[in-house]
Amino acid sequence: MSSSDTKTVYEKSARFAESLFRDLNSAEIPQTLRQDLRETYDFYLDRDTRSRLSGMHPVKRWMVSSWLLLKSMFLKLTPTRRIIMAVGLVLAADGAGGDTGNLLLGFLSMLFILFLELKDKLLARDELEAGRAVQSALMPEQNPHFPGWDIWLYTAPANDVGGDLIDCQLIEEDRFSVSLGDVSGKGLAAALFMAKLQSTVRAIAPSIHSLSELGARVNEIFCRDGIPGRFASLVYAELSGSDTNVRVVNAGHLPPHVVTREGIVELKKGGAAIGLTNKARYVETDVEVDAGELLVIVSDGVTEARDAHGAFFGDDRLHRLLEHAYGRSAREVGEHIVAAVTAFVGAARPSDDLSVAVVARREKARLPLTT
Repeated sequence: MSSSDTKTVYEKSARFAESLFRDLNSAEIPQTLRQDLRETYDFYLDRDTRSRLSGMHPVKRWMVSSWLLLKSMFLKLTPTRRIIMAVGLVLAADGAGGDTGNLLLGFLSMLFILFLELKDKLLARDELEAGRAVQSALMPEQNPHFPGWDIWLYTAPANDVGGDLIDCQLIEEDRFSVSLGDVSGKGLAAALFMAKLQSTVRAIAPSIHSLSELGARVNEIFCRDGIPGRFASLVYAELSGSDTNVRVVNAGHLPPHVVTREGIVELKKGGAAIGLTNKARYVETDVEVDAGELLVIVSDGVTEARDAHGAFFGDDRLHRLLEHAYGRSAREVGEHIVAAVTAFVGAARPSDDLSVAVVARREKARLPLTT
C-alpha cells in the first residue's frame, strides 16, 4: 500500500472516530434511547398485553416483557429468516458452553439477519423518499395569491410521507378554495388516500356551486370506492374576490376558528367524515371575514401534539394564541402557531401530521404579533 493510500485510510478512520465520539458526547442520547425503547415496546406489544404487564411486579414485568418482545420480533421475520435466527440462537447457546466455533457461527447467523432487515428498511426508506418527493410536488405554494385575501398554508408530516391534505384551487375568476383534511392513520396508505381525496375534490369543485352537494358527492365516491375502515375529515372553504363572504363545509374535522376584534368564534363541526357512512349529510355555512379578521383551520396534529411527558398541546393553548391574532397577517399567525407547537413538543417525536391554513381579509395596516 502506498503512502498516499495509507494517508487516505488514516483520514477516513479519523473522521469515523471523530463522528463516533461526537455521537457518544451527544446530549440527545438518553432522550433518544428512551424514545426508541418506548416505540419498540409499543410496536411489538399490543395494548392489551401492555395493560396486563403494567400490573405485574417490576422484576416479573421485565422478564415477561423481554420474552414477549423477543417472541414478537421472531414471529415478524420471514419463515426463512426465522429458521436462520433459530439456528443462530441454538449455535450461540451451544457455543456459550465453550465451543468457540459454534458461538461464532451463531453470532454470524444473527448478524446476517440484522443485515437483511437493515437492507429492507433502507429500501423501504428510499421508496418513501420517492413518495415524499411526489407528494411535495402536489402541494400548493405556501402563500397563494387571490385578490383581497391573505393566505398561508403549511403542512409537516410526522413520518416520511403524510396523510394530511392541504390544498388550494382557483376555480373561477371570483372563486378560490382552500382545503384542509386529515386522513385516518399515517404513513404510505394514508398518503395514497390523501392524494385521491385531493384529486377528487379538485375534479368536482369547478362543476358544483353548492358546498353541501360537494361534500355529499365526495363522500359518495369514497363510500363507493374507498377502503373499509379508512376515512378522512375535511374542511373546504371557498373565498370570493368581490366580498368578505367565505363559504365553508365541514366533514368531521376540527371546527375552524374565526378571529374577530371581539374574540374567537368557533364554527360547527359539521357532518360525518368522508368515507365513513353513505348516509352523511353536509351543511354549508356562510361566514363574514372582514378586514383584520382571520379564518384559522388546523389539523389535530396541532391540538393533539404531545411533549416528552405525553401531555397534549390542547385547545386552550391554541385559543390563547388566537386571542392575539386579530389584525395580523396570515403568515404571522400561521408561523406563530407552528412555532408554539414545535416548542411545546421539544425533543419528542411528532405523533401526528401537523397542518395549518390561515385566511385573512387584507387591510392596509397590520400590527406586530405578540404572545
